[in-house]
Amino acid sequence: MAKIAMIIAKSEFRDEEYLHPKEEFLKNGHEVITASSTLGECTGRFGAKVTPDIDFKELTTDDFDALVFVGGGGSSEYSDSPIAHGLAREAYRNGKIVSAICIAPVILSRAGLLQGKKATVYPDGENDLVKGGAFYTGNPVEVDERIVTGNGPAAARDFAKAVMEALEALQK
Repeated sequence: MAKIAMIIAKSEFRDEEYLHPKEEFLKNGHEVITASSTLGECTGRFGAKVTPDIDFKELTTDDFDALVFVGGGGSSEYSDSPIAHGLAREAYRNGKIVSAICIAPVILSRAGLLQGKKATVYPDGENDLVKGGAFYTGNPVEVDERIVTGNGPAAARDFAKAVMEALEALQK
């Protein structure tokens, strides 16, 4: 099956936006690689403790078939990161699925990937998406070609399903 790289913040990532999609991915036979800006223990907003597999700076597009930026307040550490932007752009150029949930679609917008695309985000990020040229829909989950966005924790499982459906579509 596919390899899915999930990037979490070192703190304040949204627990259910990481745990629920990861559970769905694993349940469906996919491999999950967790990356962060630290190799030390990362802590979610509600106390989830996660030890990343790899520093996100070490990820290459050969490592995964889909890239997931997990939301939560801590994800802002990647919003203006040239490394995160470069990884997202390279993944998209190389035919990978690129996705983000909650406030994390701002990362994709600032990387220039949402220009002319339908996308959604946690309501606080709407202006960032529009400024980046996206067509903000406000839907729980939005898919436009190989870009998948979700608007928050309540959409986490549907977001995961959309990522997996996008992966299936690539394999056809």
